[in-house]
Amino acid sequence: MKQLRGKLPHDGVPEEELRELREQPTDPQAEQEIIDSIEEVYFSSDSFDMVQYELEKLPPDLNLLELEEYRDKLKRQQAAELERVTSLQTNLQLAAVICTNARRQLRSAKEGFTEASLGLLANQRRRQLLTGLLKSLRTIKTLQRTDVRLSEMLEEEDYSGAIQLCLECQKAASTFKHYHCISELNSKLQDTLEQIEEQLDVALSKTCKHFDVSHYTKVQLAYKLLGKTQTAMDQLHMHFTQAIHNTVFQVVLGYVELCAGNADTKFQKMQYKDLCTHITTDSYIPCLTDLCKALWEVMLSYHLTMQWHDEHYKEEEATPGADDSSAEGSDESTVGRSYVKKKLEHGLTRIWQDVQLKVKVYLLGTDVSNFKYDDFIVVLDVISRLMQVGEEFCGSKSEVLQESIKRQSVNYFKNYHRTRLEELRMFLENETWELCPVKYNFSIAQLHEFKFMGQCRSPSVSPSRQPESTEPVELSLFEQYLQGGNPFEMQIDNKEEETEDVLASNGYESDELEKSVYQDYDSDSDVPEELKQDYVDEQTGDAPVKSVSRETLRSQKRSDYNLNRTNAPILTNTTLNMIRLVGKYMQMMNILKPIAFDVIHSVSQLFDYYLYAVYTFFGRNDMYESSGLGLISSRLKTTLSRIQESLIDVNAGPHASPEERKEKVPSPHLSQLVVLTASDTLYGLAERVVATESLVFLAEQFEFLQPHLDTIMPSAKKPFLQQFYSQTVSTASELRKPIYWIVAAKAIDYEQMLLLMAGVKWDIKEIMSQHNVYVDVLLKEFEKFNQRLGDVSKIVRIPLPVSNVLWEHCIRLANRTLVEGYANVKKCSNEGRALMQLDFQQFLMKLEKLTDLRPIPDKEFVETYIKAYYLTENDMEQFIKNHREYSMKQLTNLVNVCLGSHINKKARQKLLAAIDDIDRPKR
Repeated sequence: MKQLRGKLPHDGVPEEELRELREQPTDPQAEQEIIDSIEEVYFSSDSFDMVQYELEKLPPDLNLLELEEYRDKLKRQQAAELERVTSLQTNLQLAAVICTNARRQLRSAKEGFTEASLGLLANQRRRQLLTGLLKSLRTIKTLQRTDVRLSEMLEEEDYSGAIQLCLECQKAASTFKHYHCISELNSKLQDTLEQIEEQLDVALSKTCKHFDVSHYTKVQLAYKLLGKTQTAMDQLHMHFTQAIHNTVFQVVLGYVELCAGNADTKFQKMQYKDLCTHITTDSYIPCLTDLCKALWEVMLSYHLTMQWHDEHYKEEEATPGADDSSAEGSDESTVGRSYVKKKLEHGLTRIWQDVQLKVKVYLLGTDVSNFKYDDFIVVLDVISRLMQVGEEFCGSKSEVLQESIKRQSVNYFKNYHRTRLEELRMFLENETWELCPVKYNFSIAQLHEFKFMGQCRSPSVSPSRQPESTEPVELSLFEQYLQGGNPFEMQIDNKEEETEDVLASNGYESDELEKSVYQDYDSDSDVPEELKQDYVDEQTGDAPVKSVSRETLRSQKRSDYNLNRTNAPILTNTTLNMIRLVGKYMQMMNILKPIAFDVIHSVSQLFDYYLYAVYTFFGRNDMYESSGLGLISSRLKTTLSRIQESLIDVNAGPHASPEERKEKVPSPHLSQLVVLTASDTLYGLAERVVATESLVFLAEQFEFLQPHLDTIMPSAKKPFLQQFYSQTVSTASELRKPIYWIVAAKAIDYEQMLLLMAGVKWDIKEIMSQHNVYVDVLLKEFEKFNQRLGDVSKIVRIPLPVSNVLWEHCIRLANRTLVEGYANVKKCSNEGRALMQLDFQQFLMKLEKLTDLRPIPDKEFVETYIKAYYLTENDMEQFIKNHREYSMKQLTNLVNVCLGSHINKKARQKLLAAIDDIDRPKR
């Protein structure tokens, strides 16, 4: 355009042509097309030489007509562009006029209005801005001083207030974030919040040992304000784990350093496992007790923590708060509660597992095999109580604790049982088998060792009273000790029981002792005053009744004394000690059921050894083996053989392996103080009675304990228990026959009776009315025996079963002696056989007055043999085949005596051949 403005009027274009072009009618569209047809190069720069450009465009061969046409085209383009320039110039001139007028008017407004009125408004606005700035500065100053108040709140443990103040300060600071100082304040507040979180974490850790409701409530409210409830749960479980580790380490470390007695700090650098190995035997139980006490505090705190959350959530559900105002807030709260609940429930198992592992390490860190029994029972009791805590804490069966205490128990019990077997052998070899006086109503339940059975049975009461009586028992340990105390403090109290009173004078020691007892009974010091009066008013409305006389009371007391004296149990010191030992064994398996089979097996060994000792001392004799009386049953033989094979160390030499020697015990030997050969004591009958009846009493106690043992015994091992009772315990009473047989065999002179019978003439021709002298001699022997039994009964009570066995043996031996005497007869007539029957009937008649034993043993044995004399040949042959209880000699003599009367020689040979056939299998 500048080019056009500068060149067109002066480029030699005639004015007339320009005017002509302007005067031509204009078409805007056509004019625009003309302008658009102008080449861009014309508008490129001011230094552009358009003439030169056009000349260069000319073709080599010029055509006038084409040049004119091209000239006209350029003219049209020039005219169109000139028109635009002219129009633009006009518009610019108009704009200049408008601007001039506007400036003039603005100058007038500035002078008349702006400088006077708007200046005041600007000043007012500036004043308001400065007032707001002052207020902001004061707020900033207050925010910068909040650190003092925050420190005070933290000292007061007002964590929620401190957090709330920090949050409010942060919210206020966000309003003034455009100030440079506020960025520093935000950083300071953030540091303060982190400091509060650290203190909160420390406060949270304190709840792991000593839970305080108000303290824990403050901490949880603070975490809730921070929006970190779930994080708090994660931290809490970490603190509980750390608390368990620190607690057990500090407890054990304290005992180790105390026992070491020096200030050496090497123990503090030890691992907990290594530290436990330095616990001494004396401090083992106190340390274990304190360890469990400390762990109880941790578990109780966790239990109270769960209880707090349960109650807190119930309150929130009952009274919805601000968090539940919206659906979104309610959902977040529900998710948080679910997370906390699952975390707490899962933490139960984790915490109990940590407790088990720590206690396991402590248990296995010391060898307890040489502990005293009472001390080891305390260990078992403490661990049993701890396992009860675990079951109530999280329903765990405490497999880790059971396995570890089982390992210690097996090691301890093997050593303990071996020592007890040796002690039992020592007791048996030094036992003089004298009566141990106990009260007439003695029961094993009175012994301390069996007190646990009463405690186990205490909940079983009558159905009508069960709801009332069992209600206190149903309280868990956490409920019992919620307000204070510790379940592991009871171990000390258990030792402070009153001493048992089972020993008493039962009148067997001496006449003086019996006299003193009677004097006690004669005393009326224990008779109520109203019974000493002549009349007693019982306030029943009846007529007064004459009071019981003092003599009547004395007579009743003497009667009661005699009855008690008769029923008093017979046992020795060894038996009493063994009963106590069985009670101790049962305590162990009652506390620790996994070793129940091992304990019961050991108990069976104790009983086996006792039974074998009694048999060895008093029952082993080769004489009765050939007597044919069947004194030892096949079951008793099997039992004795089994005991000798499995328990008795018969190979004391080098052939026995160390393991076999360890499992077996040498055969016991009877004390030299016990004399069993004196006839005046009936060959030690008193000692035999005490020994045998003590064993029978022991077997009765085992029968009483069988239901309890059966409940403890594992199902897979119950056949062993049943076999023990059926093949061993029940055979105790069978020892009476072999033990008392030797007394019966030696108490009566059977040989003298045979000699007297040999002098009797049996081939008489007439029936006699008077029995032979040997019968009277034999009866006198029985009377003497009965009298000597009475003498022994003054030393020791002879129970009726013992008396019956003794009389049965004596009568059997006497009857067999009679048959043996009749079998020695060379000649005998029918009248002689009648005399035999007369003698035997006279013996039976007088014998029935001496004993209450009915029926008389082996009565048919004698009568059948006497009557066999009258049998015919065929009947005699059948008799020989059916009655094998008679010896070959007795049967042969029967045949020989009958020869000539009603049996001929041929029949004699036939009958002797039948006897020989019967005897041949025995050879």
